[in-house]
Amino acid sequence: QVQLVESGGGLVQPGGSLRLSCAASGSIFSLNGMGWYRQAPGKAREWVARINSRVTTDYADSVKGRFTISRDDAKNTVYLQMNSLKPEDTAIYYCSYKSWWGQGTQVTVSS
Repeated sequence: QVQLVESGGGLVQPGGSLRLSCAASGSIFSLNGMGWYRQAPGKAREWVARINSRVTTDYADSVKGRFTISRDDAKNTVYLQMNSLKPEDTAIYYCSYKSWWGQGTQVTVSS
């Protein structure tokens, strides 16, 4: 059993920044493979970023160069630093590990 708890969402103006956190607990022995997804209103959930090791990360084209995924193994936490936010980044953001999902955190980008 794995528990994932996201935090850090909120309302931000276009061009602003937010940092999301995903704290993992339970039967998780490595943060390798943890990812972030998002779901905008009326749209399917889409993959955003993944951290495969301490130095290997992948990003969706829509966020490449603006978002950065990182990890703190001591805290069993994965982060998503989001810069230069756009209105189209508005969504509920979820972290995921294998078949487990967090409850999501709302990010709204609006002036």
